[in-house]
Amino acid sequence: MKFEQGEKIPEFKLKDHTGNEVSLSDFTGKNVLLSFHPLAWTSVCRKQMQSLEDNYADFTANNTVPLGLSIDPVPSKKAWAEKLEFENLKMLSDFWPHGEFAEKLGIFIEKSGTSGRVNILINDQGEILWSKEYELGELPDIEEVLEQVKDNS
Repeated sequence: MKFEQGEKIPEFKLKDHTGNEVSLSDFTGKNVLLSFHPLAWTSVCRKQMQSLEDNYADFTANNTVPLGLSIDPVPSKKAWAEKLEFENLKMLSDFWPHGEFAEKLGIFIEKSGTSGRVNILINDQGEILWSKEYELGELPDIEEVLEQVKDNS
């Protein structure tokens, strides 16, 4: 899917890995990076989420909240976050209805029941500032992501 700058994403209410509901309205005055990854517990997805956690201070310094999203259920996301010893990154579950948010964004992959690997930077109104879709096995370049975050802060 091609995301257009300025286009609005649909509203979302998803549970994070601790079971708390998260929506765009929680981040008034901040930009949000929606970082979709296909499956928890896989190596490229681990590196993608670890890069968000490792650079959390850079996101915060640029008025941006990174969120990791996948279609995995909350208990799986919780166990994974604990295993990775994450302290800051919220990982959201688009599990039920299965992949509904990814479907609305046009990045749900029916064949595998997962989302694509996509980064979408939005403002607090849900307007797209920047986005990039990656091959499933491709690790997003965190330096490129941080450059876009900085340029749009």
